[in-house]
Amino acid sequence: MTPVALRIAVVGGGIGGLAAALSIARAGHHVTLLEQAARFGEIGAGLQLAPNASQALEELGVLDAVQRTAVAPPRLVMMDALSGEQVTSLDLRSSAYTERFTHPYLVTHRTDLHAALLAACREHPAVTLRTGHTVTHAEQDESAVHLHFAGTTPRLTADAVVAADGLHSRLRQALVGDEELVCSRYVAFRGALPPDRMTGRMSQHAASDAVMVWAGPRMHLVQYPVRRGELYNQVAVFESDHYTPDSDDWGTEAELEERFAGTCQTVRDALPLIARDRRWPLYDRLPIDNWVHGRIALLGDAAHPMLQYLAQGACQALEDAVALGQSFGRFTNPADAFATYSDQRRERAARIQTNARRFGEICHLEGMGATLRNQLFASRASDDFNDVSWVWTPAPAAVPTP
Repeated sequence: MTPVALRIAVVGGGIGGLAAALSIARAGHHVTLLEQAARFGEIGAGLQLAPNASQALEELGVLDAVQRTAVAPPRLVMMDALSGEQVTSLDLRSSAYTERFTHPYLVTHRTDLHAALLAACREHPAVTLRTGHTVTHAEQDESAVHLHFAGTTPRLTADAVVAADGLHSRLRQALVGDEELVCSRYVAFRGALPPDRMTGRMSQHAASDAVMVWAGPRMHLVQYPVRRGELYNQVAVFESDHYTPDSDDWGTEAELEERFAGTCQTVRDALPLIARDRRWPLYDRLPIDNWVHGRIALLGDAAHPMLQYLAQGACQALEDAVALGQSFGRFTNPADAFATYSDQRRERAARIQTNARRFGEICHLEGMGATLRNQLFASRASDDFNDVSWVWTPAPAAVPTP
């Protein structure tokens, strides 16, 4: 615990913001979390939590709460979406896994993870939660940051600010400049449904509790159970041929059907059961070096938005939060805390950002490229975690400079 309690403001009430608020409060500081929505909530469906995320959740004191609703899948399986044949798998219950990783691989519903973090923040006496606060801009001087809000809400003054306001972060835009988001030209349709609606071979896969990835040319389907197995999560992703930067009329349901038309029967049977009420265009940004701007630091998607192909977006936000709390546990000067946090996290997050793009390219190979990928992956043993261990193993805490 630090001898001097700072006043820290966290902007954004998503998974990263709640985790950051909890982590900093547990380090001995007073935290005010500001969410622009009228109430706290999370949208989306399933979420994969690799062992690095489970470790972060344990360090935040919420792993037990998350595990009460999460599922621990026995395997990660890649299937060929065209032939329906298995390409490769990883055994998450093997001795090789437990010897290499000290924490479980979990899958959960986003709302369940968000609820566990929100409950922990509400229970912590040093965390104040405020909704309906839209930050318009921030001013900082040598001693404080002053946050200004839309409407008649009075400004808030804090010793430091953490910007966890997501992909479209207003604070990042103000600090870094007017960057363009990088559109991957891919779009996702996602949702969860009761597993008894799955039929035939789909029901067999659902009953296995495995994470299934059906890889195909410029598209893929991901399936796994969430919420104690009461729901089955499905995400269909594909590249649009009709993307234009000045239009939102691309990645449509008709394109979804067209892209998956040549897949195996099991994938085609799953397609009508995928939620169509919302489409999710997939964006990321290029890595940046400047996460810290005076008394303001970026976290999560505000710092390093990434494509989902390594399933590390939320995991990396949780790692950010833990590292930030550790830094504020060592330093009472926000500049020192932010510098240590950024030095620990920046290179690793950038590496995962860029490799997420590359794995997406591998997953979506066509023709001979897909054939060679399948042959290479098929030669890997189910207990060989060498390729992915660096992703699933967080960097050690930074050592303060004397």
